[in-house]
Amino acid sequence: MTFTRIIVMGLMLMSAALAGAQSIESPKIVLNGVAADIVVADASPGQPLAIMTGGTRFATTADADGKALFKNVIASDSANVEVRNDAGDVIATVRVMSGWYSILPPLLAIFLALTLRNVIPALFVGIWVGAVALLGFTPQGIFKGMLDSFEVYVTRALADSSHAQIILFTLMIGGMVGIVTRSGGMAAIVSAVIKRANTVISGQVAVWAMGLVIFFDDYSNTLVVGNTARPISDKLLISREKLAYIVDSTAAPVATIALITTWVGYQLGLIKDAVDTIPEFNEPAYSIFLNSIPFSFYPIMALIFVLAIAVSGLDFGPMLKAEQRARGGQVKPPAAAGAAAASHDDLDAKPDVEERASVAILPILVLIGGLLVGLYATGKSSDSDSLRDIIGNADSYRALMWSSLCAVFVAAAMAIGMRILTVHETVDAWYRGVRAMFLAMIILVLAWSLSNVTSDLHTADYLVSILGDALPLGLVPAAIFIVSALTAFSTGTSWGTMGILMPLIVPLTWAIMQTNGAADPDHYYVLYSAVACNLAGAVWGDHCSPISDTTVLSSIASGCDHIEHVRTQLPYALLVGIVAIVVGVVPTGYGLPWWISLIVGLLILLLTLRFLGRRAVAQ
Repeated sequence: MTFTRIIVMGLMLMSAALAGAQSIESPKIVLNGVAADIVVADASPGQPLAIMTGGTRFATTADADGKALFKNVIASDSANVEVRNDAGDVIATVRVMSGWYSILPPLLAIFLALTLRNVIPALFVGIWVGAVALLGFTPQGIFKGMLDSFEVYVTRALADSSHAQIILFTLMIGGMVGIVTRSGGMAAIVSAVIKRANTVISGQVAVWAMGLVIFFDDYSNTLVVGNTARPISDKLLISREKLAYIVDSTAAPVATIALITTWVGYQLGLIKDAVDTIPEFNEPAYSIFLNSIPFSFYPIMALIFVLAIAVSGLDFGPMLKAEQRARGGQVKPPAAAGAAAASHDDLDAKPDVEERASVAILPILVLIGGLLVGLYATGKSSDSDSLRDIIGNADSYRALMWSSLCAVFVAAAMAIGMRILTVHETVDAWYRGVRAMFLAMIILVLAWSLSNVTSDLHTADYLVSILGDALPLGLVPAAIFIVSALTAFSTGTSWGTMGILMPLIVPLTWAIMQTNGAADPDHYYVLYSAVACNLAGAVWGDHCSPISDTTVLSSIASGCDHIEHVRTQLPYALLVGIVAIVVGVVPTGYGLPWWISLIVGLLILLLTLRFLGRRAVAQ
């Protein structure tokens, strides 16, 4: 009996100890001066809890699940935020960190990538420094941060189902390219296209036009156009850097402003959720999206500027040097240190094989057609759905995975069935194509991992906090554009930037409109412009960032050294972005009609190209 009592008492004590082991579920850290929502887990249901910081007391009560939420806690200069029970005992703490630490990892990764001209060690250092910042800059934190870089962040990136799908369809497309190239299909397409696109200018325009045709998804656009156009651009002595620029600067911009794309569903969901927080404003999300398109100055100007460069044959800056090198017969940069620099060099046609365009065209049509069918299948929920709703709600990752797998099967079946390749040669060609993507996939996973680190560090929240205070109404869209661009540049994700900032910028813009007595239909253009600037700024930051997944994919598909792609694209993206802000976003924020800003901005871009641009001559 005594023994039983001891066991029962021991269990009760253990239960009490466990019940008292409250912990901070989120966030991992709190930035000094930046509002944060703090969630305490494992508290007793109904238990009163409080936080005292900076002379302000925050109080709440644990719910039935033992969770307590403190909203908008702003930390003072103390080392920790302490959660106390009703007896005044500290039951949980979360560390307070200076906000500038949150932007250190991405900025360090970008600096090292541009300095070392090798993105893999740069990304890893960024992840490591971010993990250390979360743990504390101590010897133990430095060592544990190195382990967490893989155990926590790389693992989390690989465990994400959408990331796994991106890896799979990218590898499958690489395998398809390997088969059709070895079968002579790509050589046949090159020969056919060169008969029409037989100059540098016509070739560049053809690549641009292909980018507009595949408008419905940026990933498919990048991978299909880049892989298809690369042999053509090589034959025409167009540099890999120029190809990557055209591919990258058409894919996301056209997907951002087209009426029916895989982006639309995501964007509409974000807009709707943000607008739902404003009781006085009840305009439908799709109407807001449509009204925001004229204010998307960067995507529109980027598309037209690419066409101007393609048609004129003019270039400037690092791109001019790359084109001069290419005219001399060296289409790839000499220092092949980055992703995809030598990706497709071992993918040559089988000796003496007959060139048949159908061997490549049919798998590519299956890839595109399968993608459209997949988008329809995953996006249709009822018979009343419009095409816009279907495409907007579609799961593009699943559709791409299905279509790429079908394309591989068709390419293999044709190669074997037409007796162009044996089974062994087909598998070997597929493996060569897949192998060409391995290095780039490592970079992609590391870029995702760094994005996870910046999420835990609340990089976006810090940028909003330092740039979003006391704004004049007319400058609100411009500030949102800059914050979105900086966030996308630092985190490497345009979709993540939109998801993080849209819930913040719409209520913020409306609040500033109310403060200025402008919350009326005559000033709704400010809100439309703010929404457009979130989307456009995210795309601009993505284009400028060496840690962006879409920038990496453009390098992969174009077979270009990744750092060289970033280095040559940056001056063009900066020029268009600055003109978009100064001539487009700011004047329209103060009421200038959007079409005047667009026309003036395009004229400035064309004149700049005319005076700075030079035709490439072989060196």
